[in-house]
Amino acid sequence: MIDPDTQAGWVPEAEAEDDAEDMPLSMRLSIADTLTLGNATCGFMAVYFTTTGILIPHLTGSDESGMARHSAATAVILMLMAAIFDLFDGLVARKLRSSPMGAELDNLSDLVSFGLAPAYFVLVYGMVADDAHQRVSALAAIVVLLAVVLRLARFSCVTLKDGMFQGMPSPFGALTVISIVLLELPFVPTLLAIVGVAWLMVSRVEYPKPRGVLAVAMLGWIVAAMGLLAAWAFDAPGGQLLLQTGCALQVVLGAVIPLFATARRVNSFRDNRREARAAQLP
Repeated sequence: MIDPDTQAGWVPEAEAEDDAEDMPLSMRLSIADTLTLGNATCGFMAVYFTTTGILIPHLTGSDESGMARHSAATAVILMLMAAIFDLFDGLVARKLRSSPMGAELDNLSDLVSFGLAPAYFVLVYGMVADDAHQRVSALAAIVVLLAVVLRLARFSCVTLKDGMFQGMPSPFGALTVISIVLLELPFVPTLLAIVGVAWLMVSRVEYPKPRGVLAVAMLGWIVAAMGLLAAWAFDAPGGQLLLQTGCALQVVLGAVIPLFATARRVNSFRDNRREARAAQLP
């Protein structure tokens, strides 16, 4: 349209708003969204290193166990880095802001890093381990992937009380699954433990959100795990023992939290019943 006074073109306010909404995607990403994309990138690269460093050498008959160990450690470190990105994007979003698509980006990135990457790790484990069964491992990998998909979908449409997750958070579940594989237990216990973690992710067990001291503790744990993986990857003295100790602690933590949560729920139920009975007394 033409302004009759200046003979210059002008755009109605509504059209200007439409143009603002049509800004390039890169112009509308917030800092939190950028961290979320870092999460997805780490998950994809974990799949890449699992393929090129573990699966392909196994299929080609390479005996370079050191390279496989280094690639496995790199893949797991990338998943740990994805967990760091996932931790910080939420903190940054609360302190600053996120774009309207921040929640969708977060779910999609979590699906890559904590669904696809660990499921693929389990699948490759079933192909390269001596006592594993490939088809059963593939089924376990599908269970892990579907558990994360269902968990993320439920998280998007269910409102929970503040400060709590329903079911094991997907980053925690992914790291627990990877820890179970790295422990190199016999195939059947490994498979049962992986399926158990998948069940915990879709369960109604309450897990506290990593905020404040808990977030600092989680960050410290992830950094320590990276150090253990690096020591194991470069065949440092005692690296294997340190790795197994760290993985065992992760698995034990994953099992203990549901027990505490269940005990707390039972105690709360008993307290409510006592209060109700006391209220009925004359």
